[in-house]
Amino acid sequence: MKFYKYQGTGNDFVMIDNRDNSISLSQKDIAKLCHRRFGVGADGLIFLTLEDGYDFRMIYHNADGAEGSMCGNGGRCTVKFAHDLGLFTKETRFIAVDGLHEAEVLSDGTVSLGMVDVKELESQNGDYFCNTGSPHVVQFVENVSDFDVFGEGAAIRNSDFWQQKGGTNVNFLEQKGKQEISVRTFERGVEDETYSCGTGVTACALIINSVKEMNSPIKVTTLGGNLSISFDKIGKGYQNIKLIGPAMMVFEGFLVN
Repeated sequence: MKFYKYQGTGNDFVMIDNRDNSISLSQKDIAKLCHRRFGVGADGLIFLTLEDGYDFRMIYHNADGAEGSMCGNGGRCTVKFAHDLGLFTKETRFIAVDGLHEAEVLSDGTVSLGMVDVKELESQNGDYFCNTGSPHVVQFVENVSDFDVFGEGAAIRNSDFWQQKGGTNVNFLEQKGKQEISVRTFERGVEDETYSCGTGVTACALIINSVKEMNSPIKVTTLGGNLSISFDKIGKGYQNIKLIGPAMMVFEGFLVN
């Protein structure tokens, strides 16, 4: 079985072209492929399939093998993968677990991904919460580069409060300038810090706009590189949200027993 490895600001994915629906993998199979010692190694695995009315469908699985909610960086990588396969030239429409997405591959290879609208932000247990296709807690911190992301993130993610709500990702946000923030994320499904999280940085950008009136576009620094979030604020909600950043193939190969 042929596979491809893509990364977007350090968030890495095994990509499978399954347009002919010939490939079926169990949760155990996917978890093994994502394992960084015994498999290819990735934060998740993505199937690209066909869907009537769209250029393609994106099916995302977490590193534990379970099918996950929307993954922003995974979406950008899937768009670049579809572009590399020749499914479209510049602009595309595809379907994912959270609905329709529109995207564009820019002249420098950067991917601009349209995200789902966000109706309202919430305050939960003293922190902020936003669902940008995946659920995200956002906590403002100082010196995020020295912060215990794994320990504090795991504690919030596994707390009774959030377990009863189906779990959450956890983001730690530091304001760096008038139009710039730095974000580190603990991701559920991976159960560890990742180098970047697209839906997470999107949530952080919307929340800092709401709390501190930081205007669009917002530059975001992550461990894996830089992203940009643009949006329109409509009342208490947000529309025309775009996650913009690099996505590229790392290597390709064949899986054997």
